Amino acid sequence: MADARSFSDLFGFLGGRRSADVDPAATDTTTLRQEPLYPTKALAKFLRHLQSRENPAMIDLGPVVGTNVTFFGEQLGCRIRVEDVATDIDRHVKTDTLDQLPKFFETRFKAAPESVDGILCWDVFDYMDRTAAQALSAALTQLLRPDGTLLGFFSTGDSRAQVYTKYIVVDDLNLRYRTYPSTRPRQRALLNRDIIKLFEHLRVTDSFLMKSHMREILFRKPSYATR
Repeated sequence: MADARSFSDLFGFLGGRRSADVDPAATDTTTLRQEPLYPTKALAKFLRHLQSRENPAMIDLGPVVGTNVTFFGEQLGCRIRVEDVATDIDRHVKTDTLDQLPKFFETRFKAAPESVDGILCWDVFDYMDRTAAQALSAALTQLLRPDGTLLGFFSTGDSRAQVYTKYIVVDDLNLRYRTYPSTRPRQRALLNRDIIKLFEHLRVTDSFLMKSHMREILFRKPSYATR
């Protein structure tokens, strides 16, 4: 259970967003109980790794879901920053500056290099072209401490649906999915070898192909790695 100082850090780490920004629908427990559950195999492993660290620092690539912030705070006693990368993508689509997204990611995150223990990517890479994805993966790799862990979700289907998904954590084995409109459709599904190449400086520790047409991959930064 997180202590008082840890909870005070939940939105303090790297200047995170306040609870006023949380989607109220995502915290409606009555509504959530009526939505289907989707199993996850990698999340429990991600949690166990962070639980082995004292007061870990974690980044969630968003969007803000209040129940998720509470869950990770209780499970990890962590400092968490929510960075809504989908909003970044939408802004560049609306201003017709998608070609500038790779350069944007080079300075997007203000944390010091090798200062973050865990990163939740969810499925943000499904909405990027190769150049932007490479820039984001390089930035995230730089943020991770040696032996830090990164969890990414990657669609294996051919859907080009123009929606994002909020992944709502029920417990370490189950998620609920809630879609909302996006300005950009999913791009071509990445092959497994393409995903591994994106994170060439990390090593894959676990990979799961789920019935929800999602591949969950857990990466670890080698303890000897420096960037």
